[in-house]
Amino acid sequence: MANDAHLKILKEGVSAWNKWRDENPDIRPDLRKSNLTGAKLPEADLSEADLSEADLYKANLDGANLFRAILPGARLSEATLFVANLSDANLSRASLSDAYLSRANESAPELDP
Repeated sequence: MANDAHLKILKEGVSAWNKWRDENPDIRPDLRKSNLTGAKLPEADLSEADLSEADLYKANLDGANLFRAILPGARLSEATLFVANLSDANLSRASLSDAYLSRANESAPELDP
């Protein structure tokens, strides 16, 4: 399950989240199994975050940094990831049906079905 403190900061908004990330570069955010349906997270720094089995259905992740994010089993259906950084992200078993990935960096080596 997600770390409640991490989830609370994320729900305060992208500015608060990114500030916290800048101030805590050694903490790997734990957002496992979070319900982030419809979340508005454009430009969010989610690099190296554990989003395993998170529900990001219809989430706005435009320009988000998901570098080395852990997303196995995450639901990204109908999410927008315009110009998102997905490099080295683990998207195994992630659902990306009808996701908008235009200009996203999709060079993730772990894109196994």
